Amino acid sequence: MMIERAELNVGVGWRRQHARLQRGVTLVEVMIVVVILGLISAGAAVAIFPRLREAQQKTTRTSAQELRRAAETWRGTHASDICPTPQTLVQDKLLDSSSTVNDAWGTPFRIVCEEEETVVFSLGPDKKESADDIRVPEAPKAQ
Repeated sequence: MMIERAELNVGVGWRRQHARLQRGVTLVEVMIVVVILGLISAGAAVAIFPRLREAQQKTTRTSAQELRRAAETWRGTHASDICPTPQTLVQDKLLDSSSTVNDAWGTPFRIVCEEEETVVFSLGPDKKESADDIRVPEAPKAQ
């Protein structure tokens, strides 16, 4: 009879363990999963953010080139020495109303008309005049 009781106790212990496993996960286990997901997200962000900056710069350069072509067309059809603004180009329908007159960082483009050259500037991500400004056409490199 002793053996039967021991076998019975083993069976009861197994049932308790099985019941405990069926209840769910603990708070510690959930927190471990959350930490792991946070680490994966941080790794993805480190990989994605440099690409985002590159895409913003390319988009801004493309928009500035389109704006420059429109400004040169406007200057060719108007005899005045006035330099057009992006809003003037939209009003005169040289730019589509859906065209952007702001850079990728929300700052309006600046158009500067020199004697024989039309230059379009973006202040870049820092929104200040600095070395990271985008200029179309690019400034000649000093040697």
